[in-house]
Amino acid sequence: MRVLVAMSGGVDSSVAAARLIAAGHDVVGVTMKLWGGESDTGCCSVSDVDDARRVAQQLGIAHHTWTFSEDFDRHVVDPYVDAHRRGATPNPCIECNRHLKFDRLLRRAQAVGYATVATGHHARIVTHADGTRRLARGADAAKDQSYVLYVLRQAELSRTLLPVGELTKAEVRAEAETLGLRTARKPDSQDVCFITSGRGRRGFLGGRIDFRAGRVVDEAGRDVGSVDAVELVTVGQRRGLGLPGGGAPRYVVDVDAPSATVRVGPERDLLCEQVALERVVWSADRPPGASRAPIAAQCSAHGSPRSARIEPVGNDRALVRFERWERRVARGQSVVLYEGDEVIGGGVAA
Repeated sequence: MRVLVAMSGGVDSSVAAARLIAAGHDVVGVTMKLWGGESDTGCCSVSDVDDARRVAQQLGIAHHTWTFSEDFDRHVVDPYVDAHRRGATPNPCIECNRHLKFDRLLRRAQAVGYATVATGHHARIVTHADGTRRLARGADAAKDQSYVLYVLRQAELSRTLLPVGELTKAEVRAEAETLGLRTARKPDSQDVCFITSGRGRRGFLGGRIDFRAGRVVDEAGRDVGSVDAVELVTVGQRRGLGLPGGGAPRYVVDVDAPSATVRVGPERDLLCEQVALERVVWSADRPPGASRAPIAAQCSAHGSPRSARIEPVGNDRALVRFERWERRVARGQSVVLYEGDEVIGGGVAA
């Protein structure tokens, strides 16, 4: 099989390529150059591209660099900035998977004769008896990336391979060491690729939007503090709100960007019994019916799943009702729905 491997310059995609070669596939590596600006914390730096190229040389395969910076700006960076302007909390890595890695890359791969694309994500693809595919959690619970891949549907799952999903991270590094790959001990990328460690989120957004000072009010609407940039505040935040010391902790429970108002309250005010989702993606071709048995709703990349029931509303909206009161999900964050270890869908908190 001819397989195009997305090589980020990290150890996981390096081992993914090596395993496919060992399995007898015709493999070519490609690194996507997405962010055209300064980068030192993600997977788009010059050193990452160089690492991917050198690993490809070690493995004896061709390597290409494809630039999708305009698509990345349009589908990831611009919406990231706009979400903060509106008081939402975006997840750019999910949008990158949705629009770049499993859309733009797949289309470009097919255009040059590669029907199948592989990545180094820690997740698995399982096939049911009826031929339906589902994304499933990776073998290493601590490194599982199924949350950020929930946007994959049948069309994408049928053309994707995840060669390291059955391995733990320790096993991946051991294979890389055995093969002598230069990325064997390379640290994992943890941060958003276009946010540098020096400037941070404030520095990045400050060059693109005008920050507005905001009022901080309590549950009765009384002024209790202030923030210098309402665009940087998110639900659940506790620090940086200009609140006086002493007393019980207070948390952000709502951000009203149009009025530049942040509402705070005790931790109990963060609890809710449901969350409405928009831009919902279902793993199968059509949404399931309302769930009678609880499913698991995961509300952050490394959060604990919450027992819930789902009520689809049309094709692209759903209501998730928690089995017990749970901490509120910030608008713009994704909620991913699981049956056991398998993803059945997910969407963005409205």
